[in-house]
Amino acid sequence: MIAIRPEVLPFIGITILIGALISLAFGARRRKWRGAITAGIIFTVILSAYLLYFFRDPERTAPADETAVIAAADGVIAKITDVYEGQYLNTNTVRISIFLSLFNVHVNRAPIAGRSKFLGYFPGKHLFTFTEKSSDVNQHNAILIEGEKTRCLIYQIVGPICRRVVYWPDHNKEVELQKGDRIGMMKFGSRLDMYFPKDDISLEVKEGDKVQAGLTVIAKLKGDN
Repeated sequence: MIAIRPEVLPFIGITILIGALISLAFGARRRKWRGAITAGIIFTVILSAYLLYFFRDPERTAPADETAVIAAADGVIAKITDVYEGQYLNTNTVRISIFLSLFNVHVNRAPIAGRSKFLGYFPGKHLFTFTEKSSDVNQHNAILIEGEKTRCLIYQIVGPICRRVVYWPDHNKEVELQKGDRIGMMKFGSRLDMYFPKDDISLEVKEGDKVQAGLTVIAKLKGDN
């Protein structure tokens, strides 16, 4: 049985409230309470079922290969770009961008083992996350994982629908993570960017590939690290 994240509970509560309001509104207007109550129940059941599906959190085991770098999010590889990252990594990097639809698992996982540090939540715009510009200007969480052989900068990026991204480990100190550990969640469609020093990895994916967090190998560590 697939686990469901407890964060779903407030959304289920809001759904029940909206369903009740729909029933009251239709009932008061038309005086046909049976149909009004049925409409409210149908709305509540359908939306609650989707929310339970969205907040699913399947168990996953990361590949045992120590050279494997894995996807941090479910979705599609939207873009792979060479960029100079001068704020945290200060080197030439490969940025791997994953676009998440409303039907993907939205739990994020560590792509490498290492010390994870929460760098902060940064305000910005809410452009559609399939646009390249969203990587630079949208609201996001920034996370840095320092491994033995490479580093990974992660941006959990907010879109026009997704208005909240969550990092679960301690925000005030570094936390040791294993590859594939859960690190957070992006709610209702979004984008996740991973930056790796270009000289540290060789890519195993291309644009358009579908990936799963904690399972799909997106790169391999180079042997001379």
